[in-house]
This record gives sequence, C-alpha cells and structure tokens, in this order.
Amino acid sequence: MDRTHLDFDRYFEVVMETDEAQVAEMTVDPGRAVGGPENYHTDSDQWLFVVSGTGVVTVDGTDQRIEPGDLLRIEAGERHGIENDGDEPLETLNVYTPPR
Repeated sequence: MDRTHLDFDRYFEVVMETDEAQVAEMTVDPGRAVGGPENYHTDSDQWLFVVSGTGVVTVDGTDQRIEPGDLLRIEAGERHGIENDGDEPLETLNVYTPPR
C-alpha cells in the first residue's frame, strides 16, 4: 500500500505513480487558464476529479462547466484546457492511465 497527503499547494505536482497510472494534484488560480488547443496526451486518458472550485473545461472545442464532485475522462488525443472562472482556487485530482 502507498499513501500520500494532498495539500494542493502548487500548480501541478505528481503525487503517486506506478507502471500503470500516475496521479497528480493541480491548483488553478482564479482567472487563470491552463492547457489549450495544443495540449493533449498522445497515449494517456486523463481522469479529472474536481475537489473544489469551479471552472470551464474545453475539450476539442466543446466547453463544459465543472464544479466540486464532477469527474471527467479526457480521452487520449483529445485537446483540452481548463479555466478557473470563479473566485476561489480550482483544485483537481488527475489520474493518467497509462502514465504520461
């Protein structure tokens, strides 16, 4: 068993990894956007769980509102970006399978 504590104290940090999966915590500050049309993972699906905050995820040109409790799967090859349009930090837990 492995265990870690998530503190969301930086923009992006890989917190656990195996040969099959990689887990990272990400914090996007209010008014900031990350990723975009040129951002994609060739061979890895990204599972994104919203821990706190709100925002908009754009996947292949389609916008989707996100809020705490939402879980998204961004398939390998899909171009994507995340924007925090709220007043609080947007904190997400991201699982990449296989590791990126």
